[in-house]
Amino acid sequence: MVHSRARPEFRVETLMTESVSAGSAAVSLSSEGPDATLAALIERPVTITQPRVRRAPFVFTSPHSGDAYAPSFVASTRLDRLALRRSEDAFVDELFASVPMQGALLLSARFPRAYVDVNRAANEIDPVMFEGGTKPSVPLSARVAAGLGVIPKVVRDGVEIYGKRLPPEEAAFRLEAFYRPYHETLETLLRQTKAQFSQAILVDCHSMPPVPKGHDIIIGDRHGSACAPELSARVEGILKGEGFSVGRNSPYAGGFTTSHYGQPKEGVHAIQIEVNRGLYLDEKRMERSSGFTACREALARFIARIVDAHPPISRN
Repeated sequence: MVHSRARPEFRVETLMTESVSAGSAAVSLSSEGPDATLAALIERPVTITQPRVRRAPFVFTSPHSGDAYAPSFVASTRLDRLALRRSEDAFVDELFASVPMQGALLLSARFPRAYVDVNRAANEIDPVMFEGGTKPSVPLSARVAAGLGVIPKVVRDGVEIYGKRLPPEEAAFRLEAFYRPYHETLETLLRQTKAQFSQAILVDCHSMPPVPKGHDIIIGDRHGSACAPELSARVEGILKGEGFSVGRNSPYAGGFTTSHYGQPKEGVHAIQIEVNRGLYLDEKRMERSSGFTACREALARFIARIVDAHPPISRN
């Protein structure tokens, strides 16, 4: 269920897509008949939460916190909803909900990661997942081979999502109805931000499984290629100042979003933030843990400080 989180300090805008024909195809794919949840997701695949006044060149994104599971999708899998949710970066949009209060934008996907993973290239697809598909002549990327392509084959811990191959048109539908609107929206927001501030800073927000003696947060800048070094240093320093232990680029250097949009020479900087789920999430129940509020408040202070400290970043 998607909850409205509108506050007086900012407004919530929901993108309306033009994928009418794709929507009709989507509903017909369900053997259960029209799926109201899927239809609603097609109409509004993402949420853009805007401040009343933009005062900084930041665009924060939460691509993996979508929790609207269409019954037709769940019925097509071999898993229940809770098992599918293991792939979510659950509640990350809530952890970063204070972004608009600081004069920046927050873009969140409403659809689940197990359905479409927008932090992948559009061609990261395993053809064997689909009826009539054969093993490609060229090796699959490591992510696709692991079942973690743009149409995921597995959830966390390698558990298979589907018990049979998918219809061949399913991949095209999901890319057209969800992947494309997400990235077109993000591209537009970055372009508008750069036009207004002469630069744009993308902060791609995720969560990671807890690891014994692991860091609280990992920041990824593609080993320095996706943003100016002072941005990475600034982010790391502020997070440490809020009491987080912070690592950089290992084991998460940034995914497709960071590498694709991070063009520091063009004035567009991208950095990924992975928050340890052990800080805020009961993973067994996929519910907020007792540490959720403290984690959210610490991240709110980080957001306020990083947005306040936004002199122009140099171009590498």
